[in-house]
Amino acid sequence: MKRFFLLFIIGFLVQSCARVGSPVGGPKDTLAPKFLSSNIDTTRINVPRDIKELRIDFDEYVTLKDINKNLIISPPIKKIKRILPSNIANKYLIIQWEDTLQANTTYNFNFGNSITDNNEANVLRYFNFAFSTGDKLDDLYISGEVKDAVAIKPQSTSDNKLVVGLYKVQDTMNYKQKPYYITKVDDDSYYELNYLSPGKYKIIAFEDENGNSIYDPGKEKIGFQKDPVDVQTSISGLNLKIYPSKKPLKYGEMKEIPGGIVMTFDGHPNDVKVLSLNDKLQDIKVTHQSKSDSVRIWFDAVKNNVGQSTTENLKFSYDADKKQDTVSVFYKYNTKNAMDVISDNGGSLLAPKTDFKISSNYYLDKINSDKWILKTEGDSLNTLPFTAKISETNPYQILVHSDFITGKKYQLTIPKETVSSFYAKNTQSKRFDFEADKIENYGSVTFKLQNAPATNYWIQLLDTSEKVVYQKYTNGNEIKFDILKPSEYIVRILVDNNDNKYWDEADFQNEIFAEDSYVFYKVAVVRPLWDTNENWDLKDPRVLDTKSLNIPKQPVKETEKEDQDLKSGNALVKPVR
Repeated sequence: MKRFFLLFIIGFLVQSCARVGSPVGGPKDTLAPKFLSSNIDTTRINVPRDIKELRIDFDEYVTLKDINKNLIISPPIKKIKRILPSNIANKYLIIQWEDTLQANTTYNFNFGNSITDNNEANVLRYFNFAFSTGDKLDDLYISGEVKDAVAIKPQSTSDNKLVVGLYKVQDTMNYKQKPYYITKVDDDSYYELNYLSPGKYKIIAFEDENGNSIYDPGKEKIGFQKDPVDVQTSISGLNLKIYPSKKPLKYGEMKEIPGGIVMTFDGHPNDVKVLSLNDKLQDIKVTHQSKSDSVRIWFDAVKNNVGQSTTENLKFSYDADKKQDTVSVFYKYNTKNAMDVISDNGGSLLAPKTDFKISSNYYLDKINSDKWILKTEGDSLNTLPFTAKISETNPYQILVHSDFITGKKYQLTIPKETVSSFYAKNTQSKRFDFEADKIENYGSVTFKLQNAPATNYWIQLLDTSEKVVYQKYTNGNEIKFDILKPSEYIVRILVDNNDNKYWDEADFQNEIFAEDSYVFYKVAVVRPLWDTNENWDLKDPRVLDTKSLNIPKQPVKETEKEDQDLKSGNALVKPVR
């Protein structure tokens, strides 16, 4: 008996000291939490308008992951007071608010992927809970897919911020408020707006970057339909495409740059006029390319004694597409910002049948190429004939043309003060050494298009970082790119539907769609001494095979003059990212 009692005591102590938690062993829990009940009657109708809390019970302990980003309430309840559980797992969740609910209205709480069990983090995907303050639960729905029309890389599930919203059609439409109904787009591009009441709605899809459930023009991509959606029965297959959106025009800043001042804008003004409001600074030149977001103001700071010894407050007025204002900048002349010229060929090898390119940090006014010298390496006596001119499409670039012979090395000497801007000249002589590369190191690609655009368009070859490497502004159904570096290129077409030589983004406020765009469903492979032929039907429903592209995630490198420096192009186009 004593022995039995001793064993009982030892067993009790062992059991008392054991770790509390989930049992070890057995099959792994792969089931998501199950809904059990709520504080709202199971009929979910005739819910009192003064109710201030929703409680939902589950069959196991749950946690809420990114609930503020995932939870969408339609129609919106503005004053949410508290959401539980916050840090500690519970078998229930509670949402408390201060608003009085609307009469005869169905409310839908869409929790997205925020509800997970505490042990294995199994997700209760896209859990919805709906109830009505009226005598019936609205049960209409709209469903479909949302695609990014210009996306090249596949979007990871953690980056998916797409939402679809409905605004009630009424005399005054306030798109600065949250949509009346809103839902998240699944990772497989599918959306479903549930528990809708009959009526006419404006439907939009947008990339909710900041998570505020409100479309922010110019910052978020947008897709929409011009005509209202009349919801009398449920609608399936209402598909939308999102595009980059037009930025509202807004003044940005002014700052000192080599040769003067740059004025920047949010948005892309067609025309900008600038006047100096400074007595001793009246001789200025203003350069602006239509649709560019920057305006440059050039002047001779030394001659006008501006910002030489102290920082000066310079004032200017501007008129940008009839938006007028007076702005100022604190200016101090920087002696290091002299005019300079550099090679602009991406290395010492010059591609066959191309011009040697030189770029400047100043806007080019004229050049005196009579004093320039072009020679072959090792021949100091004989100079070679060439021509040089300022590029017609890039006023910061010089094109030097000659009969460059494959495999030969060249030296181009540009003496100082032979390249001029409005108020400055190059201060140093430069010598450029380069070699004319062999034709066998390059290939070509020809695209034969079916259902080609009826207007001009840009056809672009992009590298893996989505930077435009080559492009042409052209038309027709056959385009050839010659003298290409061997590589795999992503191919994109941006259509200039309105023929303004700029690819226009979506303008939701004025109900203007973005111009057409297409991405080739496979990469174009360019091999040395090989003419690749690609047939592309622009109505081909296939999407880009991003798995075969194997595109790494890399930041896009931008330069100040990227808009003007796209190879083989002759029109301004903002690359879409």
